[in-house]
Amino acid sequence: MIPGTREENGRVELSVDLSDSPLYNEDLAPTSLKKRTWSTMHIAALWVGMAVCIPTYMLAASLMMSGLTWWQAVLAVFLGNLIIYIPLALNGHAGAKYGIPFPVFLRASFGTTGSNIP
Repeated sequence: MIPGTREENGRVELSVDLSDSPLYNEDLAPTSLKKRTWSTMHIAALWVGMAVCIPTYMLAASLMMSGLTWWQAVLAVFLGNLIIYIPLALNGHAGAKYGIPFPVFLRASFGTTGSNIP
């Protein structure tokens, strides 16, 4: 384990106070372990909620009008959602494990200036 951190159930929390750092912002501060209440079931329910919606039904209907059978259309929509889910899950892993928001995660790749470019 890294000094200045504590780990609980695979989630890491920073135990050092960084509020006097020039890069610190209350909105970008890591979420404490106490405030991280979402489980795997919550994340799965969110993903299903985003996948089962009117545009998904319209996509399946348009695929059926193009000549696919109903099960081919459903399979195509499911595979498309799965292909999109994999990079989203990898991208969100740092936020779930360390409690950091995405702009802070971007700082590791693009620096503090590059992470501010939309």
